[in-house]
Amino acid sequence: MAVTIDRTTSSRRAPPPARLSLTPAPGGLDGTWWPRSRALTRELPSLTAALGDLWGRITGVTVNPAYWPVLPHWVSDAGRTVQVDWSTEEQDPHRLTLFSADGRRDVLVLPPETGADAAAQLMAGDGIDVPAREQAAERIAARSREEAWETDGGAGGPSCPAPAHRLDRAFARRSAEVREP
Repeated sequence: MAVTIDRTTSSRRAPPPARLSLTPAPGGLDGTWWPRSRALTRELPSLTAALGDLWGRITGVTVNPAYWPVLPHWVSDAGRTVQVDWSTEEQDPHRLTLFSADGRRDVLVLPPETGADAAAQLMAGDGIDVPAREQAAERIAARSREEAWETDGGAGGPSCPAPAHRLDRAFARRSAEVREP
């Protein structure tokens, strides 16, 4: 019996769309991104695909390694390679710098552990200036580091965050009010 394998179709599901707000803010922010995890290889392709339609093909990304446990040298976006660089001195740990033919853009990165209501508020930017947004992101990241420490043998017990699908639904409800420029 002959078996034919069709390699043109994929059993992989498409990654979920990037949780992104493109509300510019004084202080050099071109938007805010709320990744679902700290896995750049999983998160960057959907971000670069979403931004590529608006800002032109993204060719490079610079991150600060403080909050990313694994730093790939590149990620693939629709068959194209996006170079990933890092810097601890020049790159703010809560920002991601994206490069395209149109130039450089900076987005604030909200920690994946951010609650849906807080993320929607920070992404909307309702009267919240850039330093306040960055401070909020730092507080959330610090709380996450503390919880991780306690889970790994510290005094407290493990935290139990809400399932991701519940957070995504809550975020979708709150962000329905947020408009892109």
